[in-house]
Parts: sequence; structure tokens; C-alpha cells
Amino acid sequence: MEYRKLGTSDLEISVVTFGAWAAGGWMWGGTERRDSVKAIQASYDLGVTSIDTAPVYGQGTSEEIVGEAIKNIPRDKVQILTKYGLRWDTKQGEFFFNSFDNQGKAIDLYRYSGRESIIKECEDSLRLLGTDYIDLYQIHWADPTTPIQETMEAVARLIQDGKVRYAGVCNYNAEQMKEAEKYITLVSDQVPYSMVKRGIENELITYTIENKKSILAYSPLERGLLTGKMKPGHKFAEGDHRAGLSFFSDENIKRTNAFLEKIKPLAEEKNATIGQLVIRWTVEQPGITIALVGARNTFQAVQNAKALDIKLSAEEVGLITGELNKLNLIL
Repeated sequence: MEYRKLGTSDLEISVVTFGAWAAGGWMWGGTERRDSVKAIQASYDLGVTSIDTAPVYGQGTSEEIVGEAIKNIPRDKVQILTKYGLRWDTKQGEFFFNSFDNQGKAIDLYRYSGRESIIKECEDSLRLLGTDYIDLYQIHWADPTTPIQETMEAVARLIQDGKVRYAGVCNYNAEQMKEAEKYITLVSDQVPYSMVKRGIENELITYTIENKKSILAYSPLERGLLTGKMKPGHKFAEGDHRAGLSFFSDENIKRTNAFLEKIKPLAEEKNATIGQLVIRWTVEQPGITIALVGARNTFQAVQNAKALDIKLSAEEVGLITGELNKLNLIL
């Protein structure tokens, strides 16, 4: 495993970080708690010391699973990354979308990052995670109903109180980061980035490189699309959000797989899976600090962790990118 520091901080996290959204089951067709706990522990055994979660992932389930998985690991040997600002138990803030919890009950999601809400969310997360501090605390989505100043000053207070070490954001653009920086020092921005979703390369990457901020890339395998295991006609489990995404249309799966077949010989040469090659390519891109990769079981977790065993030359990265630039999905 390799490790990189976030921004200019001393917070060093594993380049492959365990993404615990799927572990929470919500929007992934449920969860098997025992499998998820074992997956996190197997990742840790291979050097994945960092875990990214959020309260909304299973409405507390993911954070509980993370807490259970790490309870016997010395706290200073693992880095907990969690979030705030997405509520399902209040109608404050801006309505986000309708959903269902793991029991099939309808819930409404709201973006809300008011001061008192953040304090409450932090206390709840600390309890569920079984810890007394969070290494990286990130706003999940921007809340247009609350001034960024109020939000960031609340997080600054949590840092002052020792409950949070560093502040990050998720799904922020460059202008939002600039505004937040007036009130707090940010170390990172967590955003979607994959071979088929590279929009941040235009403005955001430029900003983060120039200002020494880290990018935490989530969904680098595009929710399984870039593993090569998805075939046209795939049937998703009930409640799996991927069923409605254009990436998973039969035509886009077909086109993506054609691209993956072109880079498959390089993966075989490296004794790696296509997914491992994709992860390694991702963390070799300018400005990308780490890749957040989810796993539902131990096998997937081990495969993800071993992606960092692969070495790619600049020429090989360029070869992959050249083939990638020919891919034209219908979105």
C-alpha cells in the first residue's frame, strides 16, 4: 500500500481508501453486516488504513459497521473520514430527493448544514463509530439555505474542541471552496471521478493543484461499470440505484466493455484484473490523491487493496488514456 498526505496537513491516508457507502446497504439493495465488517478488516490487513463513511449510508448502519470493524484496532492506526449535512430525520434545509431506507420505509433527504445540526451530527457519528474524534469531517453536499460561513465556523469549533482533526468538503466546485477557505482551512474535496466521468479535470483540478488541496475520487470504478464484469441485460437487485443510471444502459455497457478489452492485455501483463488497472490509472492522474473504492465482501476488498501493487510507467498511463479518449458513451 502507498500513503499520501491530504493537502498541507499531516493526515496521511491510504491511496486506496475503503468506501463504505455500499456497506451501509442503502441504495445498494441491502447489506450483509458480517460480510462488510470482514471486508473492512481484510482491507486493513493489506494496508488500507482509511475508511470513508457517512451518516446517511444506511441511516447510521455504515457508521455502525465501521465502528464494529475497527474496535480492536489501535485508534491511531486507522483514519476515519465521515460526513455531515445530509438529513433524513428533519425537513430543514433544501429538499434533495425521495428514497427508501433498508427496511423499505419511504424517507425524504434534505441538504442541511446549520450550526446546531452539525454539532448534533458529529455527536451521533462519534457514538456510532465508537470513537472520540473524526480524522476528516466533510460536508456531504452544499446546502444553499445555510451560509457557508455558518457551516465552516461550526466545523472550526469542532476542531477547536478536539472532536475533528481536519475539515474537507464533498461535491464542491472551486468557487465554493474559495468561499469556505475564508473561514477554515480545507484539506480536500471529495468528488466523483472515473475514466468515464472526468469533468473535474477542467477547472477543479487546476484549483486544487494550485492551492495544495487534495482530491478524494469517489466511484473510480463507476459503481462496477469499469470492472468488465457488467454485461448488457444485467438485472439489478430491487433498491439498487444503478438501475436508473445512463452509464448502465445496454449500449453504454457494450461500449465500455469494448474499451476495457483494449486495455485487458496490459492488465494481464501486470497479473492484474481490469478493475485493479483502472484504480491504479486513476491515482496516477494529476491532482488525484486517493481513490475511494467500495467492497461488499472480503474478496472485493482484497482485490481493491492489491491494485496498488501494480506499477504503471508514464508511457503505459498514456496508452490507457489514448484508448480511453476514443470511448464515446451516450449520456
